[in-house]
Amino acid sequence: MAESKPAHLEPSKLGTKAYWDALYTTELTTHTSDPSLEGTVWFDDSDAEAKILSYLSPNRDDSDSDNEDDNHPPNPHPHDLTPSTASILDLGCGNGSLLFSLRDDGWSGHLLGVDYSPHSISLAKSIAQSRDNEDLKSVEFKVWDVLNGDIPSISPPTGWDLVLDKGTFDAVSLSSETDSLGRRINEGYGERVLQLLKTGGVFLVTSCNWTETELRTWFETSTAPNDEKTKLKMAGRVDYPSFSFGGVKGQTISTLCFEKVVVE
Repeated sequence: MAESKPAHLEPSKLGTKAYWDALYTTELTTHTSDPSLEGTVWFDDSDAEAKILSYLSPNRDDSDSDNEDDNHPPNPHPHDLTPSTASILDLGCGNGSLLFSLRDDGWSGHLLGVDYSPHSISLAKSIAQSRDNEDLKSVEFKVWDVLNGDIPSISPPTGWDLVLDKGTFDAVSLSSETDSLGRRINEGYGERVLQLLKTGGVFLVTSCNWTETELRTWFETSTAPNDEKTKLKMAGRVDYPSFSFGGVKGQTISTLCFEKVVVE
């Protein structure tokens, strides 16, 4: 029997474009007045960006990980990602913070951030210009809607090596909108990710609204294989400090890595 999908989240204003347009308009105005103020870095309290960079590093060390068990598979390096050549797409890039961190960390390939809010893209471009780092000016930003945008307009012919999502699936999951099939729009998110990735490419998603089990259900189980006969398969996870409550161990946020693989 197929595993049932997680219960949908209650819709929120955080799932509306109007909310994000207003937020980034304010942050852009603030940044224009004081370039040192660059806006919100999502999941900064969990040090998510540093942990994502560490996970992606070819030189990372997993020897301190204590979370490898039947429910938490080991963390192999994400295949053949090479900092000098990997093409990276950030979905819902916000102020561009994650891509700037990757560039600073030596990822010198094609980096593109997309967001459906034009004010977000204006903010990211403004930050790149204000930073004293010429390399950041080569990070590209475009207005593009992950669920409705034309994929060939932003994707390499063979697809992206790495697609990032730091909170965007969370926001989409808070929308009350439905698609042409009558589904809540987050249900089609994995299908779009599959179209964006090259075969063998990886998808790294960070969430505070969904548990690891729920993320695996959304992307590994509920996202059906596409016409290319490919699907998403979990390939690893990022470790965060855990807590125990009522005998249950958990994390405040989750970051999972999925690979686009050919259906066996």
